[in-house]
Amino acid sequence: MTPARTLELRQVQKAFSASVVPVKDLSLTVNQGEFLTLLGPSGCGKSTVLRLIAGLEQPTQGQIFIHGKDVTRQAPGDRNVAMVFQSYALYPHMTVYDNIASSLQLRQVPTAEIRQRVQEVASFLGLTGLMERKPGQLSGGQRQRVAVARSLVRRPDVFLLDEPLSNLDALLREKVRAELKQLFAEQSAPVVYVTHDQTEAMTLSTQVAVLHNGVLQQLDRPHRIYTHPANLFVAGFVGSPQMNLLPLPCQAGMALLGATPIPLPTVMTAPPDSIVLGIRPEQVRLAQPDDSPTLEGQVFLVEDLGMHQLLSVRLDTEGNQPLSLRVLLPSDQPFDPNLVRLTLPPRSIHWFDPQTGQVLS
Repeated sequence: MTPARTLELRQVQKAFSASVVPVKDLSLTVNQGEFLTLLGPSGCGKSTVLRLIAGLEQPTQGQIFIHGKDVTRQAPGDRNVAMVFQSYALYPHMTVYDNIASSLQLRQVPTAEIRQRVQEVASFLGLTGLMERKPGQLSGGQRQRVAVARSLVRRPDVFLLDEPLSNLDALLREKVRAELKQLFAEQSAPVVYVTHDQTEAMTLSTQVAVLHNGVLQQLDRPHRIYTHPANLFVAGFVGSPQMNLLPLPCQAGMALLGATPIPLPTVMTAPPDSIVLGIRPEQVRLAQPDDSPTLEGQVFLVEDLGMHQLLSVRLDTEGNQPLSLRVLLPSDQPFDPNLVRLTLPPRSIHWFDPQTGQVLS
């Protein structure tokens, strides 16, 4: 029986200097058949993590295991890891066939086996009719498939993908994203994918690791990342349009949104003096007569998103610090821009500690 293929990082840290530490004490496991996306803004450390796994960088401390074997100090060529780069890194003077076969030729795999493996992968990815072309004669989507084919033909223990769709236009990116999801669903090796694009992370992944300043903020299924953010950073970073995050004072078990008291969860045994209320724009509703509590405000901006309209509402806070709320409504839903009444469903509200940023409920 073939052992399960896994990738494990144990307390990995990478420091270029005392003040530049892009990866801090990172521990995570990617099991066989899992697709993990490293998600975060530019400079959060996600590409450095990929380079550490590939062996292109050495960790300052910690260990990396592939297939149960410690590869922390192993050379990149000895790790059986396949990497797809943002630029595809194809050889411009080689044909598609030679680009796909190059890694096998370097390993001195027999010619007959190379031909068989290249033909299998080319057929699977729809590249059979392009084998004699060179990269300059291919479209962006075709070059991307050649880069993936070159990684698949190696039959690696781990797939690494570094923002492979960022050079494609929006329509092609959507098409290729769907192809990648189907492709890697049929692979058993762990996949680690780096992106700052939330749509890619949410649609492709079985697990998402959100990074910020080199620190793992949350590791969970995509749906849980969206519906149960672990802290203020995740809540504000994941989601488009962004979650509403309102800093509010607290009094007698209530958060005060202007003159409107909003009950805090009863699980908070010691309610704080202040709190951050989080709610996604699509979960704010126009108030019905029996809704409570309700908020009133004026619409000062309407953004037409096609199927939806995004309203920016300045809330009536009776002389307190002005607050605004973004509301996502169906495009055909009418509203009064001069006086819009809103309600915040209690089950849709997230509460955060303004000092630590951690979720409170």
